[in-house]
Amino acid sequence: MNLFNLEGKTALITGGIHGLGMAMAEGLAKAGAELIITNNVQEPLDVAIEQYKKSGFKATGYVFDVTDEVEAEKQVATIEANHGKIDILVNNAGIIMRVLAIDMPVSDFRKVIDVDLVGPFIMSKLVAKGMIARQSGKIINICSMMSELGRDNVSAYASAKGGLKMLTRNLATEWAKHNIQVNAIGPGYFATSQTAPIRVDGHPFNEFIISRTPAGRWGDPEDLAGTAVFLASDASNFVNGQVIYVDGGILATIGKPSNE
Repeated sequence: MNLFNLEGKTALITGGIHGLGMAMAEGLAKAGAELIITNNVQEPLDVAIEQYKKSGFKATGYVFDVTDEVEAEKQVATIEANHGKIDILVNNAGIIMRVLAIDMPVSDFRKVIDVDLVGPFIMSKLVAKGMIARQSGKIINICSMMSELGRDNVSAYASAKGGLKMLTRNLATEWAKHNIQVNAIGPGYFATSQTAPIRVDGHPFNEFIISRTPAGRWGDPEDLAGTAVFLASDASNFVNGQVIYVDGGILATIGKPSNE
């Protein structure tokens, strides 16, 4: 089990203030990691840090926009000065805009790409400098099933997440020689506060997800914790450039016939 031990490691999780980001951060903390949580708004970050501390985890918050390269560079330098190093980076911060492609303003398309793809590039580039100097590091990008599948209303999000899959592979290719592993997690559909309104009996989308998922249920946010710990630990030292889909089997099947 020492392969999964994160004692003495510092993990930076962007946007880890609720939902899946918080679930993964808590998994890393339970494995022994010190948490650095970032967000672009102060109040929800303060609430999240208080929650982490109440759970007995060591956590510190920093406010900045991951798409602002100048500000992000300053904050990463401050974090490294205050905490010594960043061993693990989880690029979790992201947004989605559900708009038909024909109706979507180009400015909104660019905003989604900026947060969901350019942000992870900026953070990876900045944090990797210290990892290269130490010849050690783990970077975990948060992809999506939309890295593989299309769906109505999410052209910008799917474009960003598809790009993030390829960014993961390319950064792994460039940095593997420095003993840096760059991988990704692709979550399926999870039971979070954001999905609560549609996770009710009789709701068409709830019925669709349950019937479309071989596991027959929504994912529990804690289902992501083990994958995050694996990719952040020595257990994955020869795993590089991969996207691990935690989706209950959705991507493994074409689905059930309508008469089944």
